[in-house]
Amino acid sequence: MTTMKHIDEYRDARKARQIIDEIRSTLTRRWVLMEVCGGQTHSLLRNGIAQELQDDLELIHGPGCPVCVTPAAAIDHAQAIAEQPGTTLVSFGDMLRVPGSTRSLLDATRSGASTKVVYSPLDAVQLARDNPDEQFVFFAVGFETTVPATALAVLQAHELGLSNFSLLAAHVCVLPAMKAILESPDNRVQGFLAAGHVCAVTGFDRYHDLANQSQTPIVVTGFEPLDLLTGILDCATQLESGQHRVENRYARAVSETGNVDAQAIVDRVFTVSSRPWRGLGVIPAGGLVLRPEWSQFDASLRFRELSEPFGDNAADDCQCRATDVLTGRIRPSECAAFGESCRPESPLGAPMVSTEGACAAYYRFARETPMGT
Repeated sequence: MTTMKHIDEYRDARKARQIIDEIRSTLTRRWVLMEVCGGQTHSLLRNGIAQELQDDLELIHGPGCPVCVTPAAAIDHAQAIAEQPGTTLVSFGDMLRVPGSTRSLLDATRSGASTKVVYSPLDAVQLARDNPDEQFVFFAVGFETTVPATALAVLQAHELGLSNFSLLAAHVCVLPAMKAILESPDNRVQGFLAAGHVCAVTGFDRYHDLANQSQTPIVVTGFEPLDLLTGILDCATQLESGQHRVENRYARAVSETGNVDAQAIVDRVFTVSSRPWRGLGVIPAGGLVLRPEWSQFDASLRFRELSEPFGDNAADDCQCRATDVLTGRIRPSECAAFGESCRPESPLGAPMVSTEGACAAYYRFARETPMGT
């Protein structure tokens, strides 16, 4: 039995050691890089890259987990919808455990709310088709990577003439969040490792303006060890030479223009809008909402009376420093609750819940290896 070339090729330990040596020979100072995606965070820690390079440069972790940045008010609204008679709230598994203002969707389910876990928004459409006497609301979260499937679900529901399917949209856009981080007064990011899976859909041509305006190098990477190490080397090389351009180190999956067919489907169904992010506040152009012509599928309108402003900061109690983790101000291990009162089985904040959350990554892979300061 043979394994896929693109697995072995990008996990070569000898090549990894060579790139690490090259990174070290390139550096003359300690730079601060942020990987945007939670999948990158997990790979950096799981493969020991962050630990290996902790004395050479600082890797901080961005808000690259869509479940983690979904605001508490949106989760509260989803709970209120799930509590309506004859209505089922449908979403991905991680969303059920993320805290809202006072409780999670899982807590609401235990108290009688109706929720169901699916693997695709098209599953929610099928549920609505199979159960015409019940309302199904898909709680749509995710970066640009998952938006095309949500758009297809809306188009399919329209073609089927379903009146019992709607969408509570909480999709967010990565590039505006990167811009917001760079513009924050306490920003320390000097270079970005951009999320390869997002750029596979959007392309990276739109990143050039941000790199030029902020004078910050942006390197698109994948998720395998050599992808990440090559991206780190490229970022370090640019910083050492005073350059700030966009580079693509994930060419096997990403092109400059991205997936134009997927973009067309998204543009048909959604339009850009300001959106609150947990930990970052309202970000201009930071999310997507349904276009007016698809308003019949908009759960925020269908259940408008249930969308009271619960407050998006309520979930960050005095023990949990999720906001600081999501903005890269601290590492998860610097939170006093980490590994003590906050664990995967009893999380205080969203980054410990999600499979892409930075706290979950640290708990699983890095508790025995303290990061550099």
